[in-house]
Amino acid sequence: MFINGIHIFISDLKNSTKDMLPIIIVVSFFQIAIIGKIPQNLVSMLIGVCIIIIGLAIFIRGLEIGIFPVGENLANDFAKKGSLFWLLLFAFFIGFSTTIAEPALIAIAAKASVISGGRIDELFLRLTVAFSVGFAISLGVLRILLGHPMHYYIIAGYIIVVATTFFAPPEIVGLAYDSGGVTTSTVTVPLVAALGIGLASSIKGRNPAIDGFGLIAFASLMPMIFVQVYGIVVYNFLDPISTSETAVIITDVISKENSYTLYKIFIDFLYVAKDIIPILLVIGFFQYVIIKKPIPHLPKVGSGIFLVSVGLYSFILGLELGLFPIGANLALSLTSIGDTSLIYLFGFLIGFSTTMAEPALIAIATKANEISEGNINSRVLKISVAIGVAIGISLGSYRIVQGDSIIYYIITGYILVIIMTYFAPKYIIPIAYDSGGVTTSTVTVPLVAALGLGLAQNIEGRNPLIDGFGLIAFASLFPMITVMGYGILATQISKRRR
Repeated sequence: MFINGIHIFISDLKNSTKDMLPIIIVVSFFQIAIIGKIPQNLVSMLIGVCIIIIGLAIFIRGLEIGIFPVGENLANDFAKKGSLFWLLLFAFFIGFSTTIAEPALIAIAAKASVISGGRIDELFLRLTVAFSVGFAISLGVLRILLGHPMHYYIIAGYIIVVATTFFAPPEIVGLAYDSGGVTTSTVTVPLVAALGIGLASSIKGRNPAIDGFGLIAFASLMPMIFVQVYGIVVYNFLDPISTSETAVIITDVISKENSYTLYKIFIDFLYVAKDIIPILLVIGFFQYVIIKKPIPHLPKVGSGIFLVSVGLYSFILGLELGLFPIGANLALSLTSIGDTSLIYLFGFLIGFSTTMAEPALIAIATKANEISEGNINSRVLKISVAIGVAIGISLGSYRIVQGDSIIYYIITGYILVIIMTYFAPKYIIPIAYDSGGVTTSTVTVPLVAALGLGLAQNIEGRNPLIDGFGLIAFASLFPMITVMGYGILATQISKRRR
């Protein structure tokens, strides 16, 4: 048993190393071949990357043996139970509890709080995003039950996002758009995808390929609306901070040296572990009170939950030591060279390489291939998504360098998505919308966020709070365009062959 566990952990380490390897290759190439110097804090960065690899392996293993089996069993039990109220309530709390513990959201919320000088409250931002995801999952489940076409909901949501943007303060817009990307990652995607596909498979008259996908897209869309509303409220009651104050704050964030003692690590671990409590409460309540069935293999589930806590803390610790400093240093070095094309090239390569190894995308692409009966090629789908992310990050970097408003880019992108929705085949639309959410992983988000904040800090006339956020939103938007483009092209080729 112990030997088997060791083999499984080694396999998880290999997988998490594979996820990090494309980033390491791209970063090493730019650091050595382009910049031509070794960063001063190289040792701590390498330690941070190693901690991320180990933490990610532990975290995913804990999810596999602790959280996922219980969540999937609950989804199946509720689908059989047939109670609309409890099903929608379960969907809400699954969305809320998984999002509040999302590592990428924790990292982004902490940075937003520091950069805004505390004006954007870290905990309240996380609660706002988590509530919006819970609402989104409930709405998505209701759509599956009613059998409504998904694109009507999505297009209406985009119209509300754009309308809200015109009233939201500029300091919150980029962060709001990014919030939609960071919510659908390691914890959320598998549970939400299993819930949607399971419901569509168990309800007569529903097509899993058309109706089963789409919950992830809802979870990406709603936070944009809710966070902008939160920003409207906050910035109507608090005085704005100046650009210079923000610049000093972000400089402190990037250059800060952390000291870690055993006592501090233990306290920080307890602080992170409490983020898992909402998931446990939701699962326990619905399992024992509503379904009235005991949790199978409870000791195994308990050990999995403990591993989730350890992996989550290790991951966040590694981010602070590794990926955030790497992204900030590269942004500083690339802007000092003076050749902006290198910045765009770096953004493109980071976007493509990390997306091709994204576990959530691999899972969604494989499932899409199975459900579509081969109409969707999983590898071509992955490449289409990766190209979209690469274009998005590269274009987002261009926006920061040029100092353009994010609103015009995002609105243009949404208009293009809406137009392509009417030409794309029905089977590809929900998967295209979902692909925007699965690309922004717990590994990609911190590096991309650090790149955006670093560029905004080091380019004269840019405000990190206004210009630094938004790259994640670009990485979530453009895969929808490229995947629908793939669907339209595949349909045309199929017609010609016939």
